[in-house]
Amino acid sequence: MSGKAKISVRSLSHAFVSTNNQRLPVLEDVSLEVRTGEFVCLIGPSGCGKSTLLMCIGGHLPPEGGELFANGAPIVGPGPDRVIVFQQTTLFPWLTVRENVEYGLRLKANRVVQATKTDRVEALLQMIGLKEFADRLPYELSGGMRQRVEIARALAVDPDIILMDEPFGALDALTRLHMQNEMLQIWKQTKKTVLFVTHDIMEALILADRIVVFGPRPARILEIFEVQAPRPRDRGSAELTQMAKEIARRLDARL
Repeated sequence: MSGKAKISVRSLSHAFVSTNNQRLPVLEDVSLEVRTGEFVCLIGPSGCGKSTLLMCIGGHLPPEGGELFANGAPIVGPGPDRVIVFQQTTLFPWLTVRENVEYGLRLKANRVVQATKTDRVEALLQMIGLKEFADRLPYELSGGMRQRVEIARALAVDPDIILMDEPFGALDALTRLHMQNEMLQIWKQTKKTVLFVTHDIMEALILADRIVVFGPRPARILEIFEVQAPRPRDRGSAELTQMAKEIARRLDARL
């Protein structure tokens, strides 16, 4: 993993305005650097601003203050170098698995020649283990399968950065465990930079190189934990169990 910053967040602040014109701060003086090829998880209380931070980095929400950079360039809007994967899948129900994965490649900004597009889509279907389901519609898939298609669709445009907003939060416990393993395999194969929001401390410990812990709204970074345990990690190990307890203890003490 390179030490070069892929994402730089500098003194970021943001607030929303309520219907009665009250200002609701959600981010305050947030600074963070994510290195190239790094897998970073964000955890913290619901509503503290983690998703808002992803939307700002994705270029979909201009912050009130501070600076944002991707690949050293200021973030001024969405770009093909960054994609967001949400908790609820956004697959087009009338398109097949294959058509959903290749959808982004039809857009003008990402358009590629047909032969290249076909090769890329087929490789992604193979990677996510759904090649035999390529002609199925989303309603014919399980929740875990639909989320794999969502990830493949994000990867199809070959972004540098994948922003994931609780992508496994709506899945049952067993499927969620399986998807964590799948995500690690995809990350190892693609070497993408991943910023991943979760409320599950153990999920963060299984996935992340570093865990960024946010306090209550307006979000500030409380601590950053380096997860130095080698992969694959055993969620039942004494080391991870102790780390989870320590993170939970520190969160409880600061909330």
